[in-house]
Order: sequence, then C-alpha cells, then structure tokens
Amino acid sequence: MTKYAASTEVSSSRSRDEIERTLQRYGADQFMYGWQEADAVIGFRMADRQVRFIVPLPARDDKQFTTYESRGKLWRREDHVALKHYEQAVRQKWRALALVIKAKLEAVEAGISEFESEFLANIVLPGTNGQTAGDWLRPQVAEAYRIGTMPTLLPMLPAPEKKS
Repeated sequence: MTKYAASTEVSSSRSRDEIERTLQRYGADQFMYGWQEADAVIGFRMADRQVRFIVPLPARDDKQFTTYESRGKLWRREDHVALKHYEQAVRQKWRALALVIKAKLEAVEAGISEFESEFLANIVLPGTNGQTAGDWLRPQVAEAYRIGTMPTLLPMLPAPEKKS
C-alpha cells in the first residue's frame, strides 16, 4: 500500500505552519505544538472544544532506516543515509496530519459532517487530566463488542422483562 506523501519534500515545519494557518482560516482561536520523545502533538481550540492530535513519530534507530536488504542479506546504512530516510518518514507523517485536519474541517464547512463527529476521538474531556473522548470511549466499545451487547441506555432503570 502506498503512503500518502511518501516522497514529499515539504518540511515538517512547513506542514505545521500549514496546519496552523488552516486552523486559523476555519476559526480556531488557540493553537499549540510540541513534542516529547517519539511523539509530537498539535492542539487547538475551536467550536468551544479543546482538540488534540498526538502524532507517533518513528524511532531514529528503527531498522527501516538503519538497514536495507540486498541479495538476501541485511546491510547497515551509513548514518547520514539513515537520517535522510528517518526525516522522510517524519515529513510524511506531518503531511498526512495536515491532510486529515484540512479534510475534517472542510467536511464540517461543507455541511457533510458536524465538528463533534469529525473530531470526537480527539476532543479533550474537561476535568480528565488531558484524556480525550477516544481514550475514554475505546475500552467501552471494545467491551461492548467482547460481550456482544450494548450497555443499557438508561442504566438506572431495571432491564425490561423478556417476552416469551
């Protein structure tokens, strides 16, 4: 499968700048970017919601960058070549994120979808120390599928009697 922007020459910083400009154009009133270890983060406020995307970045020493196969044997790449491959993978991630954010915002703008529907998994829940709706909901969905039933709509009411 082909990765979007796999051979892009657009720098990561240009992609981040594009994301920021896109968010401003569609009405965001806050924007932040940061990184820690192997993750980068984009956060913004729009439609009275805090939204966060965490971008998992590849490890610099991952074998996909440091080695290559030729004639059935693995070879070690020179450090500067491995760095070029790593930087290419990082650029690809940022281009993909720019595409995702722009597509979601345009779907909302065009009336195809609603803001909450497009960004639900990435909306930061208040009073949760940064937990997103997706973080909170994923285990519940997994459990519902594991047991094969949906939770009751009104859990405080007794379950209805089954008809024979």
